Amino acid sequence: MQRIAFAGFRHPHIHMLFQQARQLNLDIAGAFEADGRAREDARQALGVSFTHEAYADLLADPAVGLVAVGDTYEARGAMVIAALEAGKHVISDKPLCTSLKELETIQNLAADRHLKIGLMLDLRYSPVAGPVERLVRSGQLGDIQAIFFSGQHPLMYGTRPGWYFEPGQHGGTLNDIAVHGLDLVAWLTGQHIDQVLAARCWNAYAAAVPDFKDCAQFMARLSGGVGLMGDVSYASPDSFGYGLPQYWRFTIWGLKGVLEVAFGTQQIQLALNGETVLRQIPSDATVTGNCLTAFLDDVAGRPVALATDAVLAASRDALRLQAFADGNI
Repeated sequence: MQRIAFAGFRHPHIHMLFQQARQLNLDIAGAFEADGRAREDARQALGVSFTHEAYADLLADPAVGLVAVGDTYEARGAMVIAALEAGKHVISDKPLCTSLKELETIQNLAADRHLKIGLMLDLRYSPVAGPVERLVRSGQLGDIQAIFFSGQHPLMYGTRPGWYFEPGQHGGTLNDIAVHGLDLVAWLTGQHIDQVLAARCWNAYAAAVPDFKDCAQFMARLSGGVGLMGDVSYASPDSFGYGLPQYWRFTIWGLKGVLEVAFGTQQIQLALNGETVLRQIPSDATVTGNCLTAFLDDVAGRPVALATDAVLAASRDALRLQAFADGNI
């Protein structure tokens, strides 16, 4: 097993990945964090031992084969590129990067150097994901025609890391959040965005930082003709946290019926044409694995659904939405 090192502890997600690495008894070769406060927080919360004073030193360490990246969103693309140039496989918190140009470089490096990319796209590993995938792929809904998802989050201004709201550090709410839903849609349907029809980001809730565009909506056509719409705004009331049905709620319309799943409440409902009673579908508590085990399988050459190609494709879809909203396409 190759040894893993962590670079950047600027978001709670990377704390989760560090804990998963420990649970898997991975050999953690080192850690780097340039920000003093983030470094101390990671020491206190996780007992992280910081071994490298510079990121370049960590990448030059021959003991490191895998790098986990969790710096600010804006910094991640360059860090991922540098790790690939150093011959390391990379797993990152999402988003992987904040521009299509960075993504193209990442894709080319990974292909040229036979390196793998992992991303923390965890909706696939929820107890409701497996039953939904089986229902969609079984054909019970018929050919899928339209999908809507909401991934509304609480803003938690003052609690979220301060860099979120600094100009240039976040990279856009569509790229930040929608990537989760886009990955799940691609996993369920095998389709990616063919055309962005509309996308908009604007400021509504973060009044203290008017340049931070906390609301985000889009409309797109998928490669198989499915219509896709989404809202991934930071619009949920903070007091409800992540417990509302609108936190990752998917509605999927097929020619034979409609399926709705709420990840926040772990509820699946199915309405089939010809029936008059709404079916309640049980979740699957036997789910095993996570984004880290998928990455390790990919590195080891074992077949896995959340492989490098899926990571890059979901990232590209999210970045295309963001670029459209920003007026760059």
